[in-house]
Amino acid sequence: MKLRFYGADKEVTGSCHQLEARGKKILIDCGLQQGGDELDDNALPFPAGEVDCVLVTHAHIDHSGRLPLLVKNGYHGPIVATRLTCDLLRIMLMDSARIQEMDAQWKSQKLSRAGIGPVEPLYTVADAQAALELLQPCEYGQEIALFDGIRATFVDAGHLLGSASILVTAREAGLTRTIAFSGDIGNTDQPIIRDPDYITAADYVVMESTYGNRLHEGDGYTVGELAQVIDETLGRGGNVVIPSFAVGRTQELLYYIREMKSQRLVHSVPDFPVYVDSPLALEATEIYSGDLRGYADEETIQVLQSGFQPISFSNLHLCRTSDESRLLNMDRTPKVIISSSGMCEAGRIRHHLKHNLWRPECTILFVGYQANGTLGRLLVDGIYNIKLFGERITVRARVVNFRGMSGHADKAGLERWINAFAPKKPRRVFVVHGEEEAALTFAETIRLQGYDPLVPDFRAVYDLSEDRLADTGVPAASLHVRAAVQRKVSPAYIRLQQMGQRLLEVIRHNEGGANKDLNKFADQIQSLVDKWDR
Repeated sequence: MKLRFYGADKEVTGSCHQLEARGKKILIDCGLQQGGDELDDNALPFPAGEVDCVLVTHAHIDHSGRLPLLVKNGYHGPIVATRLTCDLLRIMLMDSARIQEMDAQWKSQKLSRAGIGPVEPLYTVADAQAALELLQPCEYGQEIALFDGIRATFVDAGHLLGSASILVTAREAGLTRTIAFSGDIGNTDQPIIRDPDYITAADYVVMESTYGNRLHEGDGYTVGELAQVIDETLGRGGNVVIPSFAVGRTQELLYYIREMKSQRLVHSVPDFPVYVDSPLALEATEIYSGDLRGYADEETIQVLQSGFQPISFSNLHLCRTSDESRLLNMDRTPKVIISSSGMCEAGRIRHHLKHNLWRPECTILFVGYQANGTLGRLLVDGIYNIKLFGERITVRARVVNFRGMSGHADKAGLERWINAFAPKKPRRVFVVHGEEEAALTFAETIRLQGYDPLVPDFRAVYDLSEDRLADTGVPAASLHVRAAVQRKVSPAYIRLQQMGQRLLEVIRHNEGGANKDLNKFADQIQSLVDKWDR
């Protein structure tokens, strides 16, 4: 009985783990790598045809985005997820496939000018459709018999509509092991969805650590604070541009805005216009307006039962076409623009940033986690100019980061989740889905509370029968994280690392450029390296 780590190991994206038991291989999530985590073109590190079953914690692309690639490479088994996760996957995987096809077409056009052959997409719309045909929906609390001697139960993780932690029980050679996979653990008091439920007993735990080294500011966030930012910006004649994840965060923002309008919290423009500029967000919003029984919190259910839509209000506009999107930046009326992607890596948000970042009266408002190496992370960290669509843009707009609005639990929330296993602690806690510093810090935090943590490397293999790392043979009891946590890294050095990752991204984007330009770029890098290689 073995546990293999195939993604989100000392990283935040690309979540993927594999449990081997009774001759079966069960994959828990199969996500895309994004931002600075993307170093291998998202290739699968295992033979897809050998996987027997896939369990999906939730629909976000960093947990589900390689499912079409898995099917493309030969997987034909079931993909099990909650009912609403399946509904969201039907729109998210098709959207991701269209992006893959468009990116490949764009790269191929660039390469053709250099006489290089076309680029194949990571997967196609047809691959995504084939993956969707394998979906098998389940409900929270339902015990699912995956195979003889292996069963799974999905528990509400409170992170996204339909999100789950998964408890797997496996019996092999007279041994029974229970393994809890946290998925993404939700923040508390979020609109629409419920607070996380807790698993209270397991032999082993695989848990996320996105915010394992920090607390959300204060009590996190209030509608009044968001209203104040909007009020001040609109009063200056500026736009509030919100890079938002199309599924989950956008719908929660609409809920908050409906609330602030009903309470008249914005005084400069009381009935201010709000534009949702994301086709995917519009599709997801329809799901959030549907049958949420068993998934939404009581307040949302009551609003729905009373006949009101919890994410609808006056002066809300839905941009469906690219022409409608472009017109937003020609209209000088102060407004709120909600657009994806949430980390500013693709999509219509980049056009809105181009037209608003240089305007000091505007505000760029972040409401979700920004992965290392993404444009969103660079803006949050204070970069003063960026290049968008070949044009250098100076950042003069106010940049605000509402970390408390994150769908992820902070350090205190993660501790509450793991401490639900007390007084009988798991044999081992595998800390994943966090940047290295966050994962190591959280591992040290729970080690001091009596847990036995391990921060696994990519491709690590843990033997659950013998309770040891199978690839090194090091006894689990001797593994500690204190020394790594005590290593101090200055904020300036962290920023330097981020710039290095951004440089790699720029290099990849220039693939297929003219040799003259590429040689000039290489000479500039060489000059910089020679100056600082000391």
